[in-house]
Amino acid sequence: MSFTAYPAIDVRDGRVVRLRQGDYAQETRYDFDPEALARRYASEGAAWLHLVDLDAARAGGYTLRPLLGALRDSGLSVQTGGGVRSEADVEAILEAGAARVVIGSLAVRDPETVCRWIDRFSAERITVALDAREAQGRWTLPVHGWTEGSGQALEALVERYLDSGLIHVLSTDISRDGMLAGPNLGLYATLQKLAPRWQVQASGGVRGIDDVRAVKAQCLGGVVLGKALLEGRLDLPEALSC
Repeated sequence: MSFTAYPAIDVRDGRVVRLRQGDYAQETRYDFDPEALARRYASEGAAWLHLVDLDAARAGGYTLRPLLGALRDSGLSVQTGGGVRSEADVEAILEAGAARVVIGSLAVRDPETVCRWIDRFSAERITVALDAREAQGRWTLPVHGWTEGSGQALEALVERYLDSGLIHVLSTDISRDGMLAGPNLGLYATLQKLAPRWQVQASGGVRGIDDVRAVKAQCLGGVVLGKALLEGRLDLPEALSC
């Protein structure tokens, strides 16, 4: 299995931001233009970009199509999501230039619909986000920008996707997102046991190069790099070459 490092850009109100544990009230803004930052990552060797529309993740209505268009000549393959609610949304985002569309809330609430989209658009064009919180030994899956509970358990939802052809899965331990606390390798081991054929992208908590190496050593499909890059704790070329 190949391993991909995905530098991440989260956008809110047109600005590059990071949230703490998905909390919109705990936002850190960075003095970067989203397009310029994406092009910098490309110049440093990135092949992929993970792009998140935080406004749409909470309210729906993906807003970053102009940015996707602007990045068509950057050499980056863009994996992006936020507020995807319909087949028309998926189609529009792909037409705007995305290589993959990330589906979160709807993937939790309506897996049958998302399974149909995997069949229509192909498994290479869809990433399902299984972002989870742990309570009393049980992983549950919040929705709508992680602001609402869904009542869905991780294990039960995985079961519903096993025969769908799904390949690409992004998973965040929400408690570690934006916290620089290290990735939750136990969560990813659980996913690997439940669905060994999936290419799981670890997201949340990466502090530096040792965490990237630990994720790769676990034979995961990739790692999403956010705050550690923005704050200079991690060198992107080193992460790409490890």
